[in-house]
Amino acid sequence: MFNLFLRHKQQRLRQAVIGGLVCFSLLSSWQSLAGYKQGVDAALSGDFETAYDEFLIEAERGLDLAQYNLSILYYSGQGVEKNPEEAFKWSYAAASQGHVAAMFNLASLYYNGFGVEKDSQSTVEWYGRAARSGHPEAAYRLALMNFEADLVPEDLIEAHAWANQAIYNEYKEARALLSRIEERLSPKDLSAAKRLFARWQISGVGQTDSGMD
Repeated sequence: MFNLFLRHKQQRLRQAVIGGLVCFSLLSSWQSLAGYKQGVDAALSGDFETAYDEFLIEAERGLDLAQYNLSILYYSGQGVEKNPEEAFKWSYAAASQGHVAAMFNLASLYYNGFGVEKDSQSTVEWYGRAARSGHPEAAYRLALMNFEADLVPEDLIEAHAWANQAIYNEYKEARALLSRIEERLSPKDLSAAKRLFARWQISGVGQTDSGMD
């Protein structure tokens, strides 16, 4: 079972506030930012009903940060009745606007069939988008899938490159996976994997020879 959403709810919500402030210039009005922040403040104080109300208003206005947090509430059943379909709907809305954590969550929903039918192609596509945008666990998941031939054919070279990308983005569990992959790589393939990772750093993560675009 993949880890979804709420391992550290308060930490992620605080990070979302910071992200909202950094991206303020992209928002249409102070009202949207203020309403979203009220929802975050309510969630941090444990008032998830108010958080839901505020997030819903801003999500319907198109704010990806609100859509992302609304999907979390629907997934967890905090402030609103748990609803897998709504969790998927708002994850998709935020992911489609480029919200990186929403991309990862959306891939996990497709993988587990939560709120949507299981879809291997969409799982790989959205993990790929998240990983190329710098999401460390998405890169790890792609490494693991390529290593274990889960949803995709076994590709140890690409598995190694994705594991390296996860390590580059400080995902600690990836080091153990990298060691397991290297045990099965020939010296020639190991060199190829390292060259692939190097090309990704130059031309864009996962966009060279990845087969995911």
